[in-house]
Amino acid sequence: MGLEQKLGHMGVVTTTLESVVNWSRANAMWPMLFGLACCAIEMMGAQASSYDMSRFGMELMRPSPRQSDLMIVAGRVSRKMAPVLRRLYDQMPAPKWVVSMGDCASCGGVYNNYAIVQGVDEIVPVDVYVAGCPPRPEALIHGILTLHEKIKAEKLKEWA
Repeated sequence: MGLEQKLGHMGVVTTTLESVVNWSRANAMWPMLFGLACCAIEMMGAQASSYDMSRFGMELMRPSPRQSDLMIVAGRVSRKMAPVLRRLYDQMPAPKWVVSMGDCASCGGVYNNYAIVQGVDEIVPVDVYVAGCPPRPEALIHGILTLHEKIKAEKLKEWA
């Protein structure tokens, strides 16, 4: 059963450049490893064989910001770590996306004090929030799929 039989007698397959680029961006993400607390263990679990995020085009976590286009902030961000997080975000090539994983990264969690940033969105723009303390690997995968849908819906005008 080849492609010709599935297409019928159309002979031509058409699509838009916008949809091809968005599809390739969504299905070939390289996430940057940025685990700060217990959520990082669940992030590593999502990459392991039981959940296998490589089926979504995320073969491995990149240690370098210059090689990644997705930052997964997993865990609480201290005020001392905030400038480092911002520097790493600035070093990532465009287009770039951020997933805030866990309650501590999203809103400070139970750490309501001066030393912890009350939401990573004070430092970098966040595209998807994953709730939980710590969120299960299934929740992270759901957040990744939500980000995929957001990327696939981008328009050409938004790229500039």
